[in-house]
Formats: sequence, C-alpha cells, structure tokens
Amino acid sequence: MTRASAAWAATAAAVLLLVALIIFILQNSTSVQVHYLGFAGSLSLGMALLIAAVGGGLAVAIAGVARVTQLRMYARRARQNNPPPDVTSEGRP
Repeated sequence: MTRASAAWAATAAAVLLLVALIIFILQNSTSVQVHYLGFAGSLSLGMALLIAAVGGGLAVAIAGVARVTQLRMYARRARQNNPPPDVTSEGRP
C-alpha cells in the first residue's frame, strides 16, 4: 500500500465515521438537562454524549502525551549516563 492510498483509505474511514456520528446526533435529538460544576443547561442527548466522548478522548490523549514525554526523558538520561562504546577503534589492528 502506497502512502497516497493509505491517506485515501484513512480519509474514507474518517468520512464514514463522521457520517455515522452525524446520524447518531440527529437520531438522539431529545433534549436533556445537564449539570456540571455548578453550570446547568439543556442540549440534545446526542450532543451531550459527543461532548462527553471528546472530553474523554482529550483526557486519554493528555495522559498519553505525558507518559511518552516521561519515557523520552528517561531514555535521554540513560543515554547521557551510559554513552555507547566507541566501535571505530576497538578490535582493529
């Protein structure tokens, strides 16, 4: 699979997901009361679920970025404390 075909496949999958999401929101248009941290309001059930899903995804993404950053810092410190051996001069006459 070429990069262009992979990009088209990803684009097609994203469009299908977006269409499914729009259908979900339109079918769940019942108004619900939402209370969060002292704020209150009403919005459609589909939109409330979408906002909750996006918030959960952001929380997972933030945790993932924090963990990757932590592992990169650990790897950098390990490389600085244990530099690789010089292989150009070893074992040559």
